Amino acid sequence: MIAVFAAACAPEENMPFDVETGFADNVIKAGPGGGEQTIRVSASGEWVVITEEPWISVSPANGRGEAECLVSVDSTLLVSQRTGAVRIQSLDSDDDRKDFTVVQDGFDYQIVLDETTVDVAEYAAYDSRYFKVAVKSNVDFDVVLPAGSENWLSYKKSDLNLDRGARPRGAVVRFDWKVNSRDVERIADVEFRPKEDVSMGRHDGLKVVQRAAEPIPAGTPAGDSLAILAVSRALGSYIEFDTSERMEHWNNVRVWKDGPNKGRVKYVQFFMFNTKESLPYEVQYLTAAEEIAFYSNANQFLKSLDTGEYITKLTQLKRLTIGAYGLVSLHPDFVNLKNLEYLDLSSNCFQSVPSILTPENFPNLHALVLNANQRNTIYDLSNDTREDVGGFIDEKNFPARLLKWDNLDTLRLSVNYMHGQIPDFADDAEVPKWTAEEVHATDTLPDILIGMPKVLPNTTFFAINSNRLTGDLPDWLLYHPKLDMWAPYLLVFSQEGKTREGKNSGFLNEPTSLDYYYEQYVNKKFNPNKTQN
Repeated sequence: MIAVFAAACAPEENMPFDVETGFADNVIKAGPGGGEQTIRVSASGEWVVITEEPWISVSPANGRGEAECLVSVDSTLLVSQRTGAVRIQSLDSDDDRKDFTVVQDGFDYQIVLDETTVDVAEYAAYDSRYFKVAVKSNVDFDVVLPAGSENWLSYKKSDLNLDRGARPRGAVVRFDWKVNSRDVERIADVEFRPKEDVSMGRHDGLKVVQRAAEPIPAGTPAGDSLAILAVSRALGSYIEFDTSERMEHWNNVRVWKDGPNKGRVKYVQFFMFNTKESLPYEVQYLTAAEEIAFYSNANQFLKSLDTGEYITKLTQLKRLTIGAYGLVSLHPDFVNLKNLEYLDLSSNCFQSVPSILTPENFPNLHALVLNANQRNTIYDLSNDTREDVGGFIDEKNFPARLLKWDNLDTLRLSVNYMHGQIPDFADDAEVPKWTAEEVHATDTLPDILIGMPKVLPNTTFFAINSNRLTGDLPDWLLYHPKLDMWAPYLLVFSQEGKTREGKNSGFLNEPTSLDYYYEQYVNKKFNPNKTQN
C-alpha cells in the first residue's frame, strides 16, 4: 500500500521539506507497553529515516515525496524512563532534516488482579470449592491470608517468571475454600505482598466474601433433621433421605419416643458417601443422639483423614462407628467422648493404634473394634517396599496396653499387620494374677490358673486372626476361661503371610485340638471319665 501511494503521488517541484509529528516540541510520548504513532513527511525529493534505537522503528524507513510513516515503539523492560532520537533526512540537501524525540515511560512496580472482590457460596461439592485469580506483576510476591482465615481459605500460587525485566508477567493463584456451616458471613482481606522493598505504582488486594449458612435451630427435631441433611450433603452421600416423610420415618434414623428429647434423633447412620474431609461441622447439632454410624467412604484406602473436632462435642454418645472412612488419626478432643460404650473404627488406614485409646480416657467402653485397617492386602511384607500400608504396621510390638483393658467384653483386631509375639505378662506388675480365692469361688475355673496373669477377664469376644503374629502363645491365652467362646482356631490362632523380616506368620505352639483345655476345664464339656451320679 505504501509503495502504491508513493508511486501515485509524484513529488511537486520545490516542495518545502517538512515533517509533521502532531506533538508539541516534536516529542512523541509512549507508555511502557509501547504503541504506534503516525507522522507525515513532505519533500520534493528522496528522504531517509535515521535512528540508532532498536526499540524504535519507522515504516517506511525511506521514500520520495509525501508519505505517512508509522512510528512503532516496543514495550520496555525497564522501570525508568528512556529516550530515543529520530531524524528524517532529505537526500537532496544536508540542511533539510527534521529531528524529533521519542520518550517512553518505564513500568511502575505493580501487582494487578483481574478481580479484586470474589463472592463464594456457603456450600459446594468438594471438587468445586475453589476459584482462580489472574495476577499481572513485575515484582515477585507472597500471598498473605488474614489471621483466622486459614481455617477456611488456602491457596496455591503458580510461578511468576520475571524473564522480561520490568514488563509485567502473568501468574495464577488458586484459592480453595471450605464449607461455611455457621450463620455468619466470612470475610478475608487477602494481601499480595511484594518480596522486595519497592515503591508500588499499583498494588491490588483481594477481598473474599463467603455467604452465611442458613441457621440450624439447635435442640429441636427440626434442627436435627436439617443437621442430618446438611451432614449427608457435606459427605456427598449417595443415599438420600426422603424429606417428603416425617423424620421419624426416614430410613437409618430412629427418634426418641418420649422424654425430654421426644422427636429428636436417637440413632442415625450415614453410609455410601464420598468425602475427602473430616466429619462435617453440622454433626455437632445431634446432641440427643446415643448412637451415630458413618460407614463406606468411596476409595477409603486411598485417603488419610482425621475425625475432626465436631464429633467430639457429642459427649452424650454411647455408640459410635466411623468405619471404612479413611481415618489415620483421631482428633485430640476425642477424649471428650467419655460416655462411649461401643467404638468401631474398623476398615480404616491406621498405621498404629491411636494412643488416645486407653481405659483412663474411655472408662465406660466395653467394646472396641479395630479390625481390617489394611489399605491393601499384602501377603509377603518382606517383598513390599511401601510404608503407608495401614494395618497398625508401625506398632513395634503387639499393643499390650489393649490387653490390659479389663473392662472390654469385645476386642477385635483381626485382619491387620500386627507382628511380634503376644506378651505373656509373666513379669508385668501392672497385670494382676489369678488368686486361689478367685479360682475356688467357682467350680468352673481350674487350679492351673492360680498365679497366671489375669488378662481380659471379662472379654467374651476376642479376635486377632489374619495378622502377622509369631512366637509362642502365652499360657494366659491358652488357658483363658473364655478361650472356647472365642472360636480360637478361626479368630485367634489363624495367622497369614510373612512378616517384614520374611518370617512365616503363625504360632510355634498352636495346639492341634482343645483336648488339653478341656482336661483342665472338666465342667465345660462332657467327660466320659467323670463319675455319673
